[in-house]
Amino acid sequence: MNKSNNSLTFNHSSFVKQGAILAAAGILSRVLGFILRVPISHYLGDDGSCIYNDGYSIYNFALILSSAGLPAAISKMVSERLTLGKREEAHKIFKTSLICSAFLGLLASLVLVFGADVLANQFKNPQSYYTIIALSPTLFIVAIMAVFRGYFQGMHSTVPTAASQIIEQIFNVIFSIVLMLSFMKMTLPPTYRFFDDKLALGAAGGQLGTGVGAMAGLVFILILYFAMRPVIIKGLKKSPDYNVKKSSSLAKELFMVAVPIIAGTAVFSFSNLIDTAMVKGRMLEAGFTLEQALEQYGIYGSKFVTLTTLPVSISAALATAIIPSIAASSVLNAKNEVKSKIDSALRISMLISVPAAVGLGVLADPIIKLVFRSTPNGWEFLAIGSVSVIFLALTQIAAGILQGVGKIYVPVIAAACGVVVKIPLNYVLCAIPEINIYGAVISTIACYIVASGVNIFMLSRVTKTKPDFVSILLKPLVASIGMGAVCFGVYHLCRCFVHSNTVSTIAATAVGVVSYIIFISLIKGINESDLKIMPFGKKLSRLLKTPH
Repeated sequence: MNKSNNSLTFNHSSFVKQGAILAAAGILSRVLGFILRVPISHYLGDDGSCIYNDGYSIYNFALILSSAGLPAAISKMVSERLTLGKREEAHKIFKTSLICSAFLGLLASLVLVFGADVLANQFKNPQSYYTIIALSPTLFIVAIMAVFRGYFQGMHSTVPTAASQIIEQIFNVIFSIVLMLSFMKMTLPPTYRFFDDKLALGAAGGQLGTGVGAMAGLVFILILYFAMRPVIIKGLKKSPDYNVKKSSSLAKELFMVAVPIIAGTAVFSFSNLIDTAMVKGRMLEAGFTLEQALEQYGIYGSKFVTLTTLPVSISAALATAIIPSIAASSVLNAKNEVKSKIDSALRISMLISVPAAVGLGVLADPIIKLVFRSTPNGWEFLAIGSVSVIFLALTQIAAGILQGVGKIYVPVIAAACGVVVKIPLNYVLCAIPEINIYGAVISTIACYIVASGVNIFMLSRVTKTKPDFVSILLKPLVASIGMGAVCFGVYHLCRCFVHSNTVSTIAATAVGVVSYIIFISLIKGINESDLKIMPFGKKLSRLLKTPH
């Protein structure tokens, strides 16, 4: 009994620690992604950004169908086996997954290569043809890397995933910029000139850097695995005697776990594809030209979506970390431990997502001008849609928890409900001239509200625990409103004395962060265990003397 308790204590602290590692890596990766977006926006403009984004949307959907659900499924299965001492079967899951994932990744790559022309025309942007071709090899690379990440996460180690993400993004940024600029200087032969060479080739070059980054991440994680392999193999010999399942049985179980996870993610990705195809078409019905529709959708994809998904990387990291942790506690039927992890995950997610949403909304115009200096338009998207950060974060973290406790089909149903609301709203609103592209923003908010509501409702029923919405949502919201007022005042005060948007925005953000910490601690909306997962958490805990 003591052994189990010790294991559970380790798992809980491990979840917090692993979540912090993935969150830090996610933030750094997103920051690097911002660095990449600036030159892309500058050199390609809003039209070229639309080509860049459309090709990536198609690639992302293929990625999700082929391998995106595998890390979560593998980590869950491996964690369960290791908790029961079945080390040999855990390693066999890894080897079986590698074969399955390689096949699916190769198949997805071939589909993009041979279907690029059809896909580009289907989504009303033939210029994205070369972008789709450039991204196709990345599907196979990422499929292999996904298995290694899932295996390490199942062993309660997110360091390999986090480090490979950072390395991947560093190489992605460098090579995307270099290849984009190089490809923009190229000239296609006359027989291949179906569209604007400069923008189409520049977008393709930028996305080719995605593959280079993925290869760098894969090489790193391979080196790490082979360095640790002797220890892993040695540990297999200590595994107790039991009947190890056949590879075919493990493959079947893998797909039984992975398919619902993939489906849940694929529903949202499919909704993005619907945006890609539907929004531009409905804007044409509203009287806009194709060039205007492409430009507006470029702003929507490259600015609104990029900025609002940055803070959600925290929830995505927590969701990834919590699946194997909760799965291990569920196997041992440790109900109190499961409830503790659920409360921590929801609270920490909202402590970060709510102030991020308020900050993006209040400082929408200054942030757009700071990040996209050469094309400082589209702040209205951010001001209206910043609230989506809260509901997207809730959707992701609740989905991760549900998958961890074995209710893998619930997030699929929740996502489907959200998309069912989104599609008609897109169709109606985007065709209204006065609303146009803002219809996509409104429908996105509605989609995440519905999906998060279904997930939270089902989470309460499944776990038979009611979330403490006062500490999870209300207190962060109250503190964030105070922070938003401070940010607004500091920004405009700075502008009176310093005629620099950059200085004023940075000053408002810095003071806003400090004020939020003060406000949330005054209303006792954060405790010491929450602080431990945050950057400089221990120092903040000592400084604020936050009660347990």
